[in-house]
Amino acid sequence: MRSDELAALVSLIGPARHIVIGTAADPVSRADGARIAAAWGGLVLATVTWPETAASWLRQARRFATPDPDIWVVTATPAGWAGMAHRLRLSTSWSPHRTILTSALADFALPGLRGTRPDGTTWET
Repeated sequence: MRSDELAALVSLIGPARHIVIGTAADPVSRADGARIAAAWGGLVLATVTWPETAASWLRQARRFATPDPDIWVVTATPAGWAGMAHRLRLSTSWSPHRTILTSALADFALPGLRGTRPDGTTWET
C-alpha cells in the first residue's frame, strides 16, 4: 500500500471512535492491516484474518461483525473478500455502508462500499 492510499484511507475513517480491520491471510494483506492500524492510531476493536478459501467463512464473519464498530476496514485479496462478503451479508448485521476497502478491492461492486485507489483518490458505489 502506497503512502497516498494510506493517507486517503485514514481520511475516510475520519472521526470514527473504533474500527475493525479485516485481512486476507496473505503476508501483504496482513502487513497492510498493521500499517492501517498504526497510521490511524485509534482503537482497533479486532483484527480478523480469513483464508482465501473456506467451507463457509461463518466463524470469521461473526468475529468481524460482532464488535459492531463505527467502521470496518478491509485489506484482502478479491477471491477471499468475495467469499467473506457473501457470508457477511447472509449471516451478520454487517453493513457495506460502514465499510472501507483498500485498492486491491476497488472493483468489488456492492452498494454502499467506499474505498481507496493507489494514487490516493477515493471511490464509492
